[in-house]
Amino acid sequence: MMISMLSIRTRRYGLLLLTLGLLGAALSAGATALDPALIGKAAGTTAKAQPDGAVKIGWMRTDVAVTVDGMHLSPAAGLGSWAAFTPMGNGAMVMGDTVVFQDEVDAAMDAAFAHGLHVTALHNHFFYDQPKVYFMHIGGQGSPEQLAAGVKAVWDAIKAVRAAHAQPADGFGGKTPAPGALDAQAIAKLIGHPAPVTDGVAKVTIGIQGKMHGQTIGASAGLTTWAAFSGGDEWAAIDGDFIMRGEEVRPVLIALRKAGIHIVALHNHMIGESPNLYFTHFWGKGSAADLARGFRAALDAQASSAPPK
Repeated sequence: MMISMLSIRTRRYGLLLLTLGLLGAALSAGATALDPALIGKAAGTTAKAQPDGAVKIGWMRTDVAVTVDGMHLSPAAGLGSWAAFTPMGNGAMVMGDTVVFQDEVDAAMDAAFAHGLHVTALHNHFFYDQPKVYFMHIGGQGSPEQLAAGVKAVWDAIKAVRAAHAQPADGFGGKTPAPGALDAQAIAKLIGHPAPVTDGVAKVTIGIQGKMHGQTIGASAGLTTWAAFSGGDEWAAIDGDFIMRGEEVRPVLIALRKAGIHIVALHNHMIGESPNLYFTHFWGKGSAADLARGFRAALDAQASSAPPK
């Protein structure tokens, strides 16, 4: 037994030395250790150093009761927001996951963009959850204090929504578009692409080409940006999907939000594609012309951020 315990302790000690060695190597390569006190002060919360050299902050969503499949879900079971700051040269990079209810997404995303952060995913983690819970992943690079202040702004924006209304909303508000006549030619002219009408819906579809496992694929395989217009010219709804390379994601999302269009998902659709492609789904209401202009603005933002061919 003594030999066994000695062997276990020796292995643990070896793992500790390996961990410390890797951390020391990272710091000696030029990364500056992060100060949890400075990050915590900028974030307005307690920050803790982690064994791998990162500094982490967190926020449990205890403010809204959530059930999943009829069972009350403790915040400890997956309703925690967090952000981890990792040394990077003389600064840091941040990665995080923020719990958002549907009526908090706009405010959280706008705050992230206003403070130089990236939104890298927006999706669900549960089925049959009440109210619906989503998760917005964020990232960024810069000074630790700047990044921490950005995360604080995102979380403060969420808290402001809940302070105004304790329970999550069940809709975006505003009147609901009714079936009507859409001027598809006007929509097509504003966007610069045809908008054929099917069952009263004018839909613009723009395909691209890519590769998956070395095979060329295109629009038929799902490589499309599209927007569908429903309702009438005076008051319409737009829903759709933007296909983007990584460097195009932030400009497209910002352009859609500036147009008052809501981002409802951001994720990947494939594995093994080249280049890596991301998709954002969106929803908005307004005049058909304004929605078309907003979509066109996002196309322009994407084009201006695309890498040279």
